[in-house]
Amino acid sequence: MARRDWDDADEEAPASGTRALERALQETRTVYRQADEAYAPYSCPASGECCQLAVTKRQPWLWLPEWELLKRSKPLPPPRADGGCPYLDAAGLRCTVYADRPFGCRTFFCQRIQGPARQPSEEVSRLLLRLERISQRVMPSLRGPRPLLEWYAGVSTAPAREEP
Repeated sequence: MARRDWDDADEEAPASGTRALERALQETRTVYRQADEAYAPYSCPASGECCQLAVTKRQPWLWLPEWELLKRSKPLPPPRADGGCPYLDAAGLRCTVYADRPFGCRTFFCQRIQGPARQPSEEVSRLLLRLERISQRVMPSLRGPRPLLEWYAGVSTAPAREEP
């Protein structure tokens, strides 16, 4: 099967069920790949500073398919006593779900980014809209992304998908 790049022209009616969720996860990974390509000219100091959520008072906001990818990556780790992202390694320096890290973690919301003077804001906006559309197809009632720690705290009550 050939790899498919999803675009804004590929709109469908809302769907539910396992097949719709699997497609949404596949499309989300495509969006991630496109974000990585847009940010290829940039580099991150890989210090883990941006992952210290209690210190930065910032966290990535995730759409449902992003959260589903994280939940599938590995068992949910316990909360960190230092207030860091639960997906940091024990030393607090490296992401343990790097391949499935959220869109917000891929787009360097840190001041220490290095690369061209202007970040690819148009591409980021386009990809964010794509994530919204993907999520809306799986769960039309979800009107926006949620902070990572909100998804994490509600793991036992967060629905995987809407039933018809």
